[in-house]
Amino acid sequence: MADALVAEEVRKSYGDVTALDGVSLSVGTGEVFSLIGPNGAGKTTLVRALTGTTTPDDGRVRIHGDAPAEADRSRVGLLPQSFDPPGRLTARELLSYYAGLYDDARDVDAVLGEVGLAAAAGTWYEKLSGGQQRRVCVGATLVNDPDVLFLDEPTTGIDPAGRRSLWSLVDELAESGTTVFLTTHSMAEAERLADRVGLLADGDLVAVGSPEALVAEHGGRSRLVVETDAAPSAVDDRFAVEATDAGLVFDGVGPAEIGDVVGLLNDRGVTYEALTWTEPDLEDVYLRLTGESLGADATPTAGRPVPAGGDR
Repeated sequence: MADALVAEEVRKSYGDVTALDGVSLSVGTGEVFSLIGPNGAGKTTLVRALTGTTTPDDGRVRIHGDAPAEADRSRVGLLPQSFDPPGRLTARELLSYYAGLYDDARDVDAVLGEVGLAAAAGTWYEKLSGGQQRRVCVGATLVNDPDVLFLDEPTTGIDPAGRRSLWSLVDELAESGTTVFLTTHSMAEAERLADRVGLLADGDLVAVGSPEALVAEHGGRSRLVVETDAAPSAVDDRFAVEATDAGLVFDGVGPAEIGDVVGLLNDRGVTYEALTWTEPDLEDVYLRLTGESLGADATPTAGRPVPAGGDR
């Protein structure tokens, strides 16, 4: 697979603040690559460096082998995190305007349909909901049928149904060969869409790999949390158990072993309020590698409650 995007030792500072500290990565043609990190990690700065809207202090970037300033702009689409088009134009008028910037633009009504705005095509931008406005912005990046598409926090402010619709659209674009570079701090979004993810913290790319590979290598083991006041000594040494503020935590318990733990608790007369089984995810990987949380907008570790009383 040829590389559509390449960054080599990219550095960028703003005064005393280091936004990118020697970031290197490559993204293959037709790949969906997700850059994960909290606000301020350097995600948007890297997008700007890759698209040529900011110049790195040091390092090298390429789009299909060319420096961003020399790349064919008609082959590139960019949805910035902040995009504020004129409010008194309709969704169709806005997309028609952007389509007019290219010699071989796509059909505007087809794009409106893809982003779920066919019924609102005649509505002024300022009268659309926040989620609909974001869909217009996504549509504006698609009118030139780009080979490489940059999406900087694309689903911010979009309702769950609209989010799923855009995820499906990204799937279709990737299947057709479009390279998608996506920034997000949503674990669900990255795990759902990305072939590979890069974890960015304080301008440093700390890990790159498929979501499954990163979780397997760095995520730790599944756990069963038992809400109880009992001490670890109340159970035997068949399981690794520790006491926490949440109760007893059984480390490394898989789904098939939950019944064994429940049986053990019942045999020992241990009373409990609830059981919650969790498996590691990208949030756990990020915490382990950086010691930092992705913040309130990150998807929490998946927890699966098990009814109290021993029923699985």
